[in-house]
Formats: sequence, structure tokens, C-alpha cells
Amino acid sequence: MPLRRVLPYALVLVASLGSSLAHADLTDEIQVYDDSINRQGQLGLELHLNTTLEGRSLPDYPGEIPPARGFRTTMEWSYGITDTLEAGLYLPFLHDAAGTNYFAGPRVRVKWIPLKPVEGGSGPFLGLNLEISAVNQRLEQGRPAVELRPIVGYRSPLWLVSFNPVVDGTFHPRYGSSYADFAPALKVARTVWPGTALGLEYYSDMGRIGNFDPARKQYQQLFAAVDVTRGPVPFNVGIGRGLNGATDKWTVKAILEIPI
Repeated sequence: MPLRRVLPYALVLVASLGSSLAHADLTDEIQVYDDSINRQGQLGLELHLNTTLEGRSLPDYPGEIPPARGFRTTMEWSYGITDTLEAGLYLPFLHDAAGTNYFAGPRVRVKWIPLKPVEGGSGPFLGLNLEISAVNQRLEQGRPAVELRPIVGYRSPLWLVSFNPVVDGTFHPRYGSSYADFAPALKVARTVWPGTALGLEYYSDMGRIGNFDPARKQYQQLFAAVDVTRGPVPFNVGIGRGLNGATDKWTVKAILEIPI
């Protein structure tokens, strides 16, 4: 379907979600999406690992497991339906500060990348990722949850710039609000030698659209990251620093592409 015909439907979906969304809290995946997508028929597996070395240790709501000293492991399976459409399944697990293990609950997604530069070339890219999850209530307040992630950026042999203006929340009426949450993310990376790029990744949650939180209360975290695309196990590794008192102070994350 031509892009000009699909975009109006995506905009309607964003608007309709705004009447029933609230924020989701599980940080099992710390990633800015770009134009990467499986080829048709290709099966992929990524392993997401992250831990909060220093951060919030008190629950935000009764029964919540706070992120401090938690270790999160997520298997992300993906399959190329076509060369521009990909399906994914997340299976996240948590090892909390008390030593208890939890299966957080399944998440499914569909990623669509209708515009991207040719391999090795330069140019803009554009896409959309839709994700639905049913996460343990001790990790997210409200289920099922939904995330709508537009993907906009530019890639060249030297540079990658990707912006994800994320809208997220829950369908559960008990936790729903009259506005969607806005959680933009940005990545800027430069190739420093073949197969290796250094960059910055910025993640934020500004709060409800139309009534953003004050800057001091917004989630804001900046990661220094390295991407290695050559070798038997390509990976992304980063260390993040919270930019205000409302954000976990130190977080370490890694994403490994597991050969299958």
C-alpha cells in the first residue's frame, strides 16, 4: 500500500489511542528503533540485558517492584513477513533486588518500514512500530498496554540519526487517562571504523500529552553507546545517566544479536 494512503490511518490511530492511554513502566528494552528490519522469511533473535545500578528503590504504587538493582533479560524473536513488514515477540524476565525471578509477560509487535536507503547508501527512512503487551501488574500499572512508535531518521555510511516520538499507555479503564503519554527517544551515532559506531541515545517521558510534567519531574536519561555490527555476535552496549532526580541515576544495557 502506498505510504500516502497509510499515513492517514496511522494518524487516526494515534488520535484514537489518546482517549484511553497511560504510561507503561517496565524498562525491559532500551533501544531507539531505526530502519533495521528482517528480510522476508528471515528469523531473528536478540537478547536484551539491562540493570539499574543506582535508581528508584521505592514503589510508585502499592505492590510495584522498583527498578533499583534489578536485572532484566528479554528474548526478542522476530520474523520477516515481507521485506518491509516484520513481526516480533518479546519474552521479558526480571531478577529483582531481593533475588526473586519473574516472567514479566508477553509482548507482541509489528514493525513496518516502507522507506529506507539501499544497503550501503544514504538517505531518509520512515516507519511505524505497534506493540501490545500484557505485563505483570507488579511491573506495569495496567494491562494490556499499547505502544505506538513512529520511526523517522537518516542513514549514511558515516552517520545514523533516528527519532522515535513514542505514544504509549494502557487500555485498562482503571488506569486509563484522558491523554496519551509522550515518550520521545533520539539516537545520533557516527561510524568511527568499519563495523563500529559510537553515539548518544536519549530517552525521555514528558508525561500526558496536553499536560506535560514539569522538566524536573520528567524521565530523562542519556546513554553513551557503542554499536558493533561485525563479528559472530553483533551488539549494542551503553551506559546511561539520569539527567534529573526523577530518573534512575545509572543504568547499563546491552543488546546482543544471537545467531540462529
